[in-house]
Amino acid sequence: MSLPNRRFLLALPLLGLAACGFQPVYGPSGTGTVLQNSVAVDPPGDVYTYILVREVETRLGRPAPAKYGLALTVSASTEGLAVDTANSTRRYNLIAKAGFTLRDLETGQIVSSGNVENFTGYSATGSTVATFAAERDARKRLITMLADQIVNRLYAVDLNP
Repeated sequence: MSLPNRRFLLALPLLGLAACGFQPVYGPSGTGTVLQNSVAVDPPGDVYTYILVREVETRLGRPAPAKYGLALTVSASTEGLAVDTANSTRRYNLIAKAGFTLRDLETGQIVSSGNVENFTGYSATGSTVATFAAERDARKRLITMLADQIVNRLYAVDLNP
């Protein structure tokens, strides 16, 4: 097969993406560009929501001025996984579910809403201090994963009129 034919075959997937309406998130009018520094996140009510607000603002920036408002809710639970012969739990799963609602501040209409869920684990085999540190680290990891999922879902929304 000659070299020009190979180039044509490599370009076929790009032509397919262009035909389906594919648009880069950070392109000139992409959702990432539209949302950057234009989303005001509602104030947090607890430690989980505080971390989530911080993580979302890290990804989307702080608004100046805000075009969209984002409401976040978080519910979390812990369940024991590994029990040793002394009947002590040695491993825990931390499970969290976050709800989000993106609204246009000018019209008050809900642009997007949904829920994301994830989990992580931590070990309780060390001292009490080590267990608390492991739990705190697991909480941050979990909320970081939820923030990534929420921002990815927001990037998938078509914000162009």
